[in-house]
Amino acid sequence: MKITAQDRATLLSIIERFPRRRVVMLGDLVADEYVYGEITRVSREAPVLILKQREKQVTPGGGANAANNLAELGAEVIPAGVVGDDETGDLLLHYFQEKRVSTRHVVRLSGYLTPTKSRILGGLSHWQRQQIVRIDREPAQLLAREVRRRITRSVVPLLRTSSALLVSDYGYGSADAHEVEFLKGRRAGAPLAITVDSRYGLLTYKNVTSATPNEPEMEAAFGETIGNDLERLNSLGRKLLRRQAFQALLVTRGRDGMVLFEPRREARHLPVFGSDQAVDVTGAGDTVIAAYTLALGTGASFLHAAMIANCAGGLVVMKRGTASVTASELAQAIRNV
Repeated sequence: MKITAQDRATLLSIIERFPRRRVVMLGDLVADEYVYGEITRVSREAPVLILKQREKQVTPGGGANAANNLAELGAEVIPAGVVGDDETGDLLLHYFQEKRVSTRHVVRLSGYLTPTKSRILGGLSHWQRQQIVRIDREPAQLLAREVRRRITRSVVPLLRTSSALLVSDYGYGSADAHEVEFLKGRRAGAPLAITVDSRYGLLTYKNVTSATPNEPEMEAAFGETIGNDLERLNSLGRKLLRRQAFQALLVTRGRDGMVLFEPRREARHLPVFGSDQAVDVTGAGDTVIAAYTLALGTGASFLHAAMIANCAGGLVVMKRGTASVTASELAQAIRNV
């Protein structure tokens, strides 16, 4: 991605304003668990490898990862969602408390299973560890509507003093389009950027500032395959932008970068930032929407916010596991382009 001297100066000034912004993150709090093991032998019980567990690490995932990225970028982030009364719920709350991120608006729900994605990684001693299998543990049912509304109501007083609302909808029920409509009606005219990352309910959100679907999510929403057909991509992007009445739409395309759609403007194709050989794409979408939302919260244009998000995404995929990007990393990368 090429950046002009003028754009570089603008992007750096946007990043400098990150610490003065408050962002509410409403959404599904997920735990990403990594279990690291060393291959010792083949089991006598079945033709499978035996791993001797060496380490276990739990990091924020889903909406919790978006909140973590916002904190790393320097924003005052307020996560709002649900965790269970279980070990991973404890670990997520402890993680944020250690980073001095308020968990006042995180509901601790008895009997609820904190969504957890466990990745088992193994390798020989001194070898690079590879992911062998992922095990997902999910709550048996969606959250009750009254719990979801309780979470939403708790953040209403924050809207007047916040720059942005980030909605992370992974389908577990902490946020949905009805709750966003509720909040839109209670922001009392506050200039609030509202961004949405929805895994399954993209077409239910309307009249928000922007959404950041990846290409497969847009394909699933319309039941069409894009592949390498840029005309179809542009057609579906325009259709989604118009149908949902978004102010802008940022579609992420992995190694092919991003495309920004705005009404009455040509689509802007942003090539991938840095290498197109990603080390690990886990959680990259959370980093993208965090950087994009925070930039919009400073008053940045959609294009400049997309450029910052593109850079953040390009940096985070070069890290292993569920990772984040700091404001200083972002600024340094933009200076060096």
